[in-house]
Amino acid sequence: MEVRIVKTDQEKQDAYSVRRKVFMEEQGVTEEEEHDGLDEVAVHFVGYEEDKPVAAARLRVMDDYGKLERICVLEEYRGSSFGKQIILEMEEHVQKEGRDQSKLNAQTRAEGFYQSLGYETISGEFMDANIPHVTMEKNFR
Repeated sequence: MEVRIVKTDQEKQDAYSVRRKVFMEEQGVTEEEEHDGLDEVAVHFVGYEEDKPVAAARLRVMDDYGKLERICVLEEYRGSSFGKQIILEMEEHVQKEGRDQSKLNAQTRAEGFYQSLGYETISGEFMDANIPHVTMEKNFR
């Protein structure tokens, strides 16, 4: 998979199409919850497999950490390490921005996946878009 930082309108639409399929169509997240007004202040990533958009995510660089958000892979491509690949690209970007930590709100069913990438759970379970989540963080130093 080739991961790109979104630079064109087409790449942004490709990222949104993956997010729509995963979050809205597959998981039942509403349009209002998915488009929360933060897309304009985020760096977007999209992953392509043979020119087809198959993964997407967004990153917001905060004062002292990077916030990894909207990480998703199309169902038929899961288990191919594409999620790991896009997260590693995001973490590299966070470090290039001079931050030593990344945080994310993980769906509880993906908590083990993020733990395998070095993330630690730092919160109790909470609901977001009617889906159970936990907050996780990873320190780079």
